[in-house]
Amino acid sequence: MKEERVNFKSGELELEGLVGKPASGGPFRAAVVCHPHPLYGGSMYNNVVDAVLEALWERGFATLRFNFRGVGASEGDHDNGRGETDDAIAAMRFLIGQADVRPDGAVMAGYSFGAMVAVRAGARMPEAGIVVAIALPVGMADTSALESASKPVVMIAGDRDSYCPDDQITALAERLGARATLDIIAGADHFFGGYEEDLTRILAARLGSLRAYAAVIARRSSRQGEDAG
Repeated sequence: MKEERVNFKSGELELEGLVGKPASGGPFRAAVVCHPHPLYGGSMYNNVVDAVLEALWERGFATLRFNFRGVGASEGDHDNGRGETDDAIAAMRFLIGQADVRPDGAVMAGYSFGAMVAVRAGARMPEAGIVVAIALPVGMADTSALESASKPVVMIAGDRDSYCPDDQITALAERLGARATLDIIAGADHFFGGYEEDLTRILAARLGSLRAYAAVIARRSSRQGEDAG
């Protein structure tokens, strides 16, 4: 997939990113991918981010990967997840603002620190029909907003990931109920080295099976909003 370099605003800050779109067949559904922790070398150039993008492209999404504030050429400073959540929301609004991108049924995805951000941002955005959390650091993540939301959640982790222990991520999936899916990749640790193709395959399959369900949830939420108005 050929990606185009873009710049967009998050508040007063200008952030950098890469947009990828299928060659034909639009309008496309949108997907934003959030990268791992900036203070530990995380950026949009990451093997897990690449694996997630491959799955999204296989499913025909227009994608935006971007650097959080203070990373690469993005302006600003690290903000411990608060400002980064604003960055993810701004990224999604930028992407769905493109003429050939649909404003509904979007995916907010992230890996590690980016998964924590995606959980927060996705829960806040009605446009985000599906939240994807890869290797969510469960002990450090505030999942309360996600637990109170109604949207589908895709979670994938490795069984050797000390930041995302099996028992804790399984307990979260059970709290989320039928709208959550959880896949554990045997042998993979937090960094998924050597397991990128497994991650792509599993995520592409999950996104395919959730498409119809997410559309139903989006229509239901829209009707509820009209009734409330």
